[in-house]
Amino acid sequence: MLQDSPKPTKPNRTREEANPTATPKGRLSLPNFPKAELSVHRLSQQQCIVISKLLEGKGGVLSSLVGYKPLFSDTEARHEQVWPYENARAFGRRFLPLKTIHAPRRQQTDAFIFSKWHLVPGKPQFPEQEKDPKFWNTWAQRTLKNALNLQSLNKNKAKNLILFLGDGMGVPTVTAARILKGQLSGKSGEETQLEMDKFPFVSLAKTYNTNAQVPDSAGTATAYLCGVKANEGTVGVSAAAVRAQCNTTQGNEVTSILKWAKDAGKSVGIVTTTRVNHATPSAAYAHCVNRDWYSDNEMPPEALQGGCKDIARQLFENIPNIDVVMGGGRKFMFPKNQSDVEYPDVAKHSGTRKDGRNLVQEWIDRVKHKKGHYVWNKKQLLSLNPNSVDFLLGLFEPVDMTYDLERNAETDPSLTEMVDVAIKILRKNPNGFYLLVEGGRIDHGHHEGKAKQALHEAVEMDRAIGQAHLLTSVHDTLTVVTADHSHVFSFGGYTYRGNPIFGLAPMMSDVDQKPFTSILYANGPGYKHVNGVRENVSTVDFMGSNYQAQSAVPLALETHGGEDVAVFAKGPLAHLLHGVQEQNYIPHVMAYAACIGQNREHCLSTGGTVGLQPVFSSIAAILTVARLLC
Repeated sequence: MLQDSPKPTKPNRTREEANPTATPKGRLSLPNFPKAELSVHRLSQQQCIVISKLLEGKGGVLSSLVGYKPLFSDTEARHEQVWPYENARAFGRRFLPLKTIHAPRRQQTDAFIFSKWHLVPGKPQFPEQEKDPKFWNTWAQRTLKNALNLQSLNKNKAKNLILFLGDGMGVPTVTAARILKGQLSGKSGEETQLEMDKFPFVSLAKTYNTNAQVPDSAGTATAYLCGVKANEGTVGVSAAAVRAQCNTTQGNEVTSILKWAKDAGKSVGIVTTTRVNHATPSAAYAHCVNRDWYSDNEMPPEALQGGCKDIARQLFENIPNIDVVMGGGRKFMFPKNQSDVEYPDVAKHSGTRKDGRNLVQEWIDRVKHKKGHYVWNKKQLLSLNPNSVDFLLGLFEPVDMTYDLERNAETDPSLTEMVDVAIKILRKNPNGFYLLVEGGRIDHGHHEGKAKQALHEAVEMDRAIGQAHLLTSVHDTLTVVTADHSHVFSFGGYTYRGNPIFGLAPMMSDVDQKPFTSILYANGPGYKHVNGVRENVSTVDFMGSNYQAQSAVPLALETHGGEDVAVFAKGPLAHLLHGVQEQNYIPHVMAYAACIGQNREHCLSTGGTVGLQPVFSSIAAILTVARLLC
């Protein structure tokens, strides 16, 4: 800790530098890297040099340093300035202003006010080896050799299918999550590889709904699970069904790849961080014209009278033997006003069902002699022996599961832990399995303008992808990672290498003379004006978990984005996910690779590869005719 910064010793000092009264006492806290904060104080340039040397001695590097220059003693007006860094040593020698602010000399003092900065422990602006062209050439050549090995395509039959769905995980979110993952391990972040980055095949999916340019999660889920595009707000029904019109359901139902897999004798599972009857998971088993009909409590009387079923009920009735279901959504399964097992005194978490049914107890009664287990906390889940479990229902929260940053590690399982248990149960089936995994709260974090929550959710999903890799083989498991849609989330501002992903841009607005965070939203709840001007982010905790990044347009909730999303694939026939395709193409490829659903005629009865039987037959016929003609 630095108190009463020592008097400068540099010769030819200015009057203000030499005068200690011009610089009140400053306090610099360095409790833990990578974050350190300096409360607002006036510091001379010489004192800043002292501070920078102290940081250098601690192995720190200055980044996102915000300063104010100059100060006018008579009007107290402040002009803000951002001083970027090269590294601690360079910063100790000189300041590097991005913009010079001129002021009358008679009013200007040589004092600075510094608010917050962040420290990247022991990291220079970029690694020394990157200055050598050999480093980049060697890396590229290694990548090239790996790419050449991919010319031997994996044409095995996919025994297992896994779809990881990052809800709202657009390309900017993937990139930002990559940087965050690296920075969490003490690196600059940009050069880090996500688990999904390691997949050999990447394509793009067009996400629009049949009636929406910018889609919602229900219509998109119908596309990548059922193989047909649909209207926004509907799940498991074709575009002939109209949202909220119950009488358009019958005859327009479409089935999902989860059902195709179940019908083929595979084990099937759903794991999500949202409620299990939310938009994404519900498209795997339900046929509903309104994604919000979580229980009969949320349905209008005319829909109930018309014979439509709520989504929670469909979870247990449409495909009654789903082997593994884990996520949130407990309250939609219990009779109205029945107290929740975990939050008995919280009325909003009580049961919602008007029909009085206890769907959980009905499920328990059905599977109690079939090695079935119901769990509602982490301890119960991890105490299970997967080899002794054939059916598992885990409902860990009344509604959605908590954000990973806020998760109680003692009582709530992580997505990675749920995936680990799910695969260990499902893989016992000699016919293989299909597993849908949703990192659903990436989307929620973005909607709330809370980028830190969203990106940590994405990093946790990437950990789950890594765990799945350890438990399966690329030779017989097709794994696909994608998103349903994007968000109007971005990060920019010419940030320097290693800049904290949640930190400030190394420049200030040349319009309102205020700093801004690198992460911004086009719209959302982060739109904040104070006294008619944009909020000065340096006065708030922009590194906080629930900080709402500034947005251009005020909305209660930030919106989805309409651009294409990435599709990462590895395993048997992963190369079929190529180019730019419609989103509904995804389940067709996965089904083809596993010889389920409507594409089965190409599968050979012997051997482990997927044979293109109709194509080979046609070629043989052509060759026979050619011989006869000759």
